[in-house]
Amino acid sequence: MSDSVAKKIYIIRHGETDYNKAGVVQGRGINADLNETGKAQGIAFYEMYKDVPFDKLYTSTLKRTHQTTQKFIDAGLPWEQLSGLDEMAWGKQEGKIISTEVRAEFKHLIDAWNNGEYDEKPDGGESPNEVCARQKEAMDYIVSKSNEQTILICMHGRAMRLLLSQLTGRPLSDMDHFPHQNTSLYILEYADGKFEIDTFNSLEHLENLKK
Repeated sequence: MSDSVAKKIYIIRHGETDYNKAGVVQGRGINADLNETGKAQGIAFYEMYKDVPFDKLYTSTLKRTHQTTQKFIDAGLPWEQLSGLDEMAWGKQEGKIISTEVRAEFKHLIDAWNNGEYDEKPDGGESPNEVCARQKEAMDYIVSKSNEQTILICMHGRAMRLLLSQLTGRPLSDMDHFPHQNTSLYILEYADGKFEIDTFNSLEHLENLKK
């Protein structure tokens, strides 16, 4: 990553979709809308963090990230879409219910990745190395903006795990050490070319939804 001014970066996963709820593989090729729960999660996040002085919002190109942060967009926060923040492409698995067969394919991939085989990928999809290459390009672009100190990023589950591994200097085989639920929040401090996690997988903003 390029050196730039110090930044505080809030990274959240998008809200719930019907694909998430039904246990269907989503991925980069599925451009699903949020369901009502997902919309409520996005609003709850906005209500808790609307007073943070964000300079910029970055999302993936997929509308579930746009809809999650819609209240910030409506409030006038400058917004940019970056394809480098898109979810991993799961290829022929996308749109499939997580069946025994799909689980077996998924386990094969996870085992390969855990063994450091980061070029392994689903049929028709992307490898961790391919995702990380586009993420690096996106993050180099983001940190190069010297007038943006406090940043909100909305992206996707598997992509978040890969990005957090990459930013914190952990091997990609550690990606599953970064849990995520819909609208999970990680806050990172960036200075002198290094990222450190300040807040790990916070769901505090969803507490009111449980009442």
